[in-house]
Amino acid sequence: MTTMTISASDVNKLRQQTGSGMMDCKKALMEANGDFEAAIDILRKKGQKIAANRQDREAKEGYVFGKTTADGKRAVAVSVCCETDFVANNADFVKYGESILDLAMASNPASIEDLKKLNLGTITVEQTLLDQMGKIGEKIDVVDYQNLTSEKVIVYNHPGNKLTAVVAFNMNPAGIDEAGRNVAMQIAAMAPVAIDKDDVDAKMIEREIEIGKDQARQEGKPENMIEKIALGKLNKFYNEYTLLNQVYIKDEKLTVRQYLESIDKGLKIVSFKRVKLG
Repeated sequence: MTTMTISASDVNKLRQQTGSGMMDCKKALMEANGDFEAAIDILRKKGQKIAANRQDREAKEGYVFGKTTADGKRAVAVSVCCETDFVANNADFVKYGESILDLAMASNPASIEDLKKLNLGTITVEQTLLDQMGKIGEKIDVVDYQNLTSEKVIVYNHPGNKLTAVVAFNMNPAGIDEAGRNVAMQIAAMAPVAIDKDDVDAKMIEREIEIGKDQARQEGKPENMIEKIALGKLNKFYNEYTLLNQVYIKDEKLTVRQYLESIDKGLKIVSFKRVKLG
C-alpha cells in the first residue's frame, strides 16, 4: 500500500485506538501495509523498545492517587511514575493514572504484580504501560500499590498529588472522619516508620542502637555509659518515628495516642501506608 492510499481518517482511527502521535500512526500503517492490527503491534513494539532503552532512567515524577470505597472499609493507593513534571501534569496522563486506580478499586488485586496483569480495556495494564511509553517517549510505570481493609479506612491526598496517606482503624466511632483525616495528615507530614514501639523492625532498632553508640563514642562519653546513652537515643527515635508516640501536629500538648483516646478510648490504628513519589 502506498502513502496515498492511507487516509487521514485511517491515521486518526489508529491514533484514537492507541493514543500514539499522528506521524507515528501514519508510519506504522505504512509499514503494516494498512493492516490495523499489525500497525498496533508495531506501535507496541516501539513502546517496548523505549522501555528497554530507558531502564536506567529515573522516573521520579508522576501522580499518586488514593481512594476509599463507598462504605469506607477499603482503600487503595496507586503511584504511577514518569520522568518529567511536564508529563505528570498532563491531563491525559492523570486520566490514565485514575483509570488504573479505578481498576484497582473494582478488582481488588492482592499485589502490584496482580494489578499489572489485569485488563484495562482490552489489554493488560502491563501492556498499556508499554503503549504509554511508545506514545509519550518516557519511562512510565506503576511503582506502588497499597490496599487496606478494616472497619474504617481514611485517605488523605496531599495537594499536588505527589503524596498519599492511608490509615485503617479498628472501629468507626462518631468523629472518625475528621480524626482519621487528621491522623492521615500526620502520617503524610511526619513519615512514621511504625505504629508503635513494638512494631519497629528489629534490624532498624539494632541500627539505631549502633548509631547511638557511635555518636556517644565520638562525643567522648565514658565506655560504661555508652549503652545507656544509646538506649536514650533509641527512645527519642521512638518518639519521633512511631506514629502513636509522635507529638500531634495540630496540638503539641498531645501525642497521637492521646489524641485518639480523646475521640474514643477503644480507637486503635490497625495499619497505615504512606505513598510518595521519588
